[in-house]
Amino acid sequence: MNTQADIDQEIAAAAQQPGGPQPRIDYPPYRSSVLRHPKQPLQLIDPESVELWAPAFGHRDVADDEADLTIQHAGTPLGERIVVTGRVLDGDGRPVAHQLVEVWQANAAGRYRHQRDQHPAPHDPNFTGVGRCLTDADGNYRFQTIKPGPYPWRNHLNAWRPAHIHFSIFGTDFTQRLVTQMYFPGDPLFRYDPIYQSITDPKSRDLLIAQYDHDLTTPEWNTGYRWDIVLTGSHRTPLDTEDDNA
Repeated sequence: MNTQADIDQEIAAAAQQPGGPQPRIDYPPYRSSVLRHPKQPLQLIDPESVELWAPAFGHRDVADDEADLTIQHAGTPLGERIVVTGRVLDGDGRPVAHQLVEVWQANAAGRYRHQRDQHPAPHDPNFTGVGRCLTDADGNYRFQTIKPGPYPWRNHLNAWRPAHIHFSIFGTDFTQRLVTQMYFPGDPLFRYDPIYQSITDPKSRDLLIAQYDHDLTTPEWNTGYRWDIVLTGSHRTPLDTEDDNA
């Protein structure tokens, strides 16, 4: 199995090649991308026929308390309680209202509530790690949750993912789903992570990092982070091209 030093060399070599603001679909340091990225031209399909089988979302389907991941069980989850909020914007900076935003994440120990996650970190019986909300008229979303921990994965020997929260944003129909990841500032694992580094433009990578905002804190209760999601234009938020487990 390749070591972190091997992956570091590959990341450094990939950084010397021209790259855009989105993750590279075929990025050798991210081993599974080589096997899983599309190798055939995209095929156009009729979106209306797809929507006949797609779920419908509306205000009646999303309860307000689904945005609080800390109250979904009888007990209190372990870890640092945080608020994550921001705006969903279009490429001209206009708010995108009434959009479904979903999140999923690992617990404070870096483990997902998922049968495929078998690394020996503890489960938290009071934390499932999923939530959703609708943006308001000004494009704002807000979640209360627990800060996730980093976790190992099997891309190479001693591979660790930086702490992150997955975001999914739906447009006006089911075929308009966008998926991305939000990271936390100052994480020492950024330089070692081939998923984060698959965005070879440093300024675009920075768009995935939330900013600590002390005005979002509640005394003796939670800290706060602010992160905007831009759907189009030159400052568009980089999107996931692969699913790294959860």
